[in-house]
Amino acid sequence: MHTLLQTSLYFRSSIPVSSKPNLQTIKSSMNVPYSGDQSSIPRPKLEPNRRLPAARLTTNTDDYASSGVELQSTKEPKEIVNPVYVPTPTNRPLRTPHSGYHFDGTTRKFFEGWYFKVSIPEQRQSFCFMYSVENPAFKKNLNSLEQVQYGPRFTGVGAQILGADDKYICQYTKESQNFWGSRHELTLGNSFTMQTGKRPPNSEVPPQVFNQSVIEGFQVTPLWHQGFIRDDGRTTYAETVKTARWEYSTRPVYGWGDVGSKQKSTAGWLAAFPVFEPHWQICMAGGLSTGWIEWGDERFEFQNAPSYCEKNWGGGFPRKWFWVQCNVFKGAGGEVGLTCGGGLRQLPGLNETFENAALIGVHFGGVFYEFVPWNGIVEWEVAQWGFWHITADNETHKVELEASTKDPGTTLRAPTTEAGLAPACKDTCFADLTLKLWEKGPNGSKGKLLLDVTSNMAAVEVGGGPWFNTWKGRTYTPEIINRALNLPVDVDGILGSFPLLKPPGL
Repeated sequence: MHTLLQTSLYFRSSIPVSSKPNLQTIKSSMNVPYSGDQSSIPRPKLEPNRRLPAARLTTNTDDYASSGVELQSTKEPKEIVNPVYVPTPTNRPLRTPHSGYHFDGTTRKFFEGWYFKVSIPEQRQSFCFMYSVENPAFKKNLNSLEQVQYGPRFTGVGAQILGADDKYICQYTKESQNFWGSRHELTLGNSFTMQTGKRPPNSEVPPQVFNQSVIEGFQVTPLWHQGFIRDDGRTTYAETVKTARWEYSTRPVYGWGDVGSKQKSTAGWLAAFPVFEPHWQICMAGGLSTGWIEWGDERFEFQNAPSYCEKNWGGGFPRKWFWVQCNVFKGAGGEVGLTCGGGLRQLPGLNETFENAALIGVHFGGVFYEFVPWNGIVEWEVAQWGFWHITADNETHKVELEASTKDPGTTLRAPTTEAGLAPACKDTCFADLTLKLWEKGPNGSKGKLLLDVTSNMAAVEVGGGPWFNTWKGRTYTPEIINRALNLPVDVDGILGSFPLLKPPGL
């Protein structure tokens, strides 16, 4: 069990050459402990794995105990991948700031969203789990009096999955009384429907307790993820599956910072305050996940699959944004994780003033390379769909990435102030990507090439709008804000000594 808490094991960075999914999966086992030497990262051992017809889907949780599911397949052996549950420890390694639930109990406009991704390189398939809660101060739809008092608000909880072959599922409720989130840790859950006579969980529970209580819902922690949802039939614009069920454990590898160092706030220390919203935090830039996912009539089993987690919160999504993320690469001498995103977000004030904000974060060989507006410049050229080109430099390094896809993409929902959880962005997990990282030369030019890798499993997104043409932009932040963000302020450390003063989420 202790191996699930170690931070010194690294995820796989090789992918198959084939551009089409392979129905014969391969699973890898990280059997060699990491000695702590960054130059001797263990490589995974490859063994056979499977993509199978799923067992009969049912809401009878007795058929889905955490010990595994009996498969109805005569062509395959009945060996089951059994993920191991470990309760979330206190003061866990690699915990990032803003891991917790940021809702402060007030009636201001507020949403929080979480994103968890698991990639299966041997099949060239990914599963992206997205959860959101909107205006949780109101547990149900606002009545007429509340609408007059607070204005129009959208409420509820959504669970979306973009899964194998870019198919989709979404379950949504306008009620949030069964949603829960930990104030300071990455644990959350929701119960859409319950077993008769059972109460919905309001905190992390063992998998068996969850299965005995919840018919449709989910719970997720830094080390564990399980659930069952049923498509609600509202999606007419994408190919959907009717049901999805999953159980898998995760071993975090990267947070947001150097391995062995204090992890960083993605948006800087000012993210502790409700300004420059929405805020963004990468909670796990890379991890290893083991378990299974039943996706419609198929079952996917995996061991040590590359995984990822991030979140957003605030008053609403940016007006317009782009995003690129990948943990599966070919050509690396070490282990690589990439996150890149940018958006047009509103600055606080009476006037509608917007800024271009963007960043690139690369984890490679245990080291974090950060490119943000307060330590350099980020520039981009992003098409309406199909092409992303982003470059950045800081005082010591330069980075460049280019992603492209001919895949049509799948429209996903996002929490919007205008329409609630509504179609607002387009994604695919089948983009081709090239990533290069250099040390800077003496005159600021490209020096030593540190990283030159490719992938055909990048996740890409464009959202908001309008997107009338290609968006070319560069970051600009007022000098006073740059200076403030560069101050060595450790809000988490300062307020950690005064728990009553520590804001929710931090």
